[in-house]
Amino acid sequence: MAGFAVPKEFQQKVLMIGIVIALTMRGAFIAVGAALIENFSWVFYLFGALLLVLAYRQAFGSHENDPTQGRVVRLARRFLPLTDEYHGDRLSVKIDGKRFFTPMLLTIVAIGFVDLVFAVDSIPAIYGLTNEAYIVFTANAFALMGLRQLFFLIGGFLQRLVYLAQGLAVILGFIGIKLVSHAMKVNELPFINGGEPVKWIPEIPIWFSLLFIALTITVATVLSLRKTRGAITGARHDSTASTH
Repeated sequence: MAGFAVPKEFQQKVLMIGIVIALTMRGAFIAVGAALIENFSWVFYLFGALLLVLAYRQAFGSHENDPTQGRVVRLARRFLPLTDEYHGDRLSVKIDGKRFFTPMLLTIVAIGFVDLVFAVDSIPAIYGLTNEAYIVFTANAFALMGLRQLFFLIGGFLQRLVYLAQGLAVILGFIGIKLVSHAMKVNELPFINGGEPVKWIPEIPIWFSLLFIALTITVATVLSLRKTRGAITGARHDSTASTH
C-alpha cells in the first residue's frame, strides 16, 4: 500500500479485500493439499522440496522488489485504461464518457497476486505441523483475521527486523527437511529404498517443531533490534553533532 500510495482512509478497505482474497485462495489450496495428501503420500516430497527452494530464495534472494512494477501489475497497466489519481475508493470511474480504472484496482490486483504467492508456501509449511485440513484452515483464518490490527500496530516496527528474512528462511528449511523425512518414513516410491519406508529416520515431534520456530523468530528479532538500535543511536549522535 505504500508503493501504491493508498490514502490512509482507504487502507482498511484494501486490507479487508486482501483478507477475503487470501482466505478464498488458501481455502482452495488447503482443499487441494488435503486431497493430495489423502491419496498420494509422495506429495510430501514435493512440499518439502518446494519449501527448501523457497528457503534458499528467502535467504539469498532480493527483498527489494517494487510491488508497483510486478509482472501482473505491468500487464494490467498495458491492457487496461488507467487513471493516475484515486477517485475515492472506487475501482473505476467515467471520464469524458470513457471508463477508466483507478490505482485502487491495481493495488487490489497486486495484493491478490501476493496472496497467491504466499498461499503456495504457507500451506505446505503448515502441513509440516499437522495433516488435519480443518486445523490448517482455522490457523490461516485466525492469522488473517488479526492481520488488520497487526498491520497498523507493527507496520513501522517491521523495518527494524532486518534479519526476519533469514529467520523465515531457517524455518522454511527446517519444515522442508521435516516434510521430506516424513515422506521417507511413509515412502511408497519404488525408486527410493525399493518402495519401502525408511524406518531409521527419526520422527520430529510437533513440540520440537513449535519450539524451534519460536526460538528462531526470537533470535532473529533480538539480533535485528540490537543491530538497528546501534544504527539509530549512531544516527542520533550524528544529528546532535551536526546541530551543535
